[in-house]
Amino acid sequence: MKVWYGLVFNLLLAALIISGAVVFKILAEERGASVLVVRDSRSGKIYGSWALPEGGEFSIEFIHSVNQTPVRDTFKIEKKRIWPVAARFSSLGAGMQTAPEEGQTLSREGDVLVITGFTQSYRELNYIVGTVSDHILWIRDEPVSLRGLCGKNAPVSFRVERGFAGKGGVL
Repeated sequence: MKVWYGLVFNLLLAALIISGAVVFKILAEERGASVLVVRDSRSGKIYGSWALPEGGEFSIEFIHSVNQTPVRDTFKIEKKRIWPVAARFSSLGAGMQTAPEEGQTLSREGDVLVITGFTQSYRELNYIVGTVSDHILWIRDEPVSLRGLCGKNAPVSFRVERGFAGKGGVL
């Protein structure tokens, strides 16, 4: 019987050592990395955080409240700043950019209009999560419902910080 307990103990010890090494590797990779943090704009409460490499991209997709068509804004992370990469939308109209600004390009990809060539970066992006339709955060090709994460009509801010992302993106 003592042999059986010794074998089980050694197997559990080996499993703990291996899982500890995996956790240490993950923490070492994420510590000091750029982290996209979603907070409540008023209280500062953190809703979620995701590690992103320098140059990593994320998108925010929503249905435009006036013309009721999809919009997808794509951003990248560089030097703790948020840089717009592209704005994709399917119709012109109230509240939509109708002509590119200096240095920007307006092109068509099938039925979608795409504006690129943005030159301004942001320390923080602010949105109000939709009440009629959701805002979806796309990060690492995974959708995150902001309505599910933060609630309807929640004022949220997106910032880049240094540090450690919570498990599964959510703290």
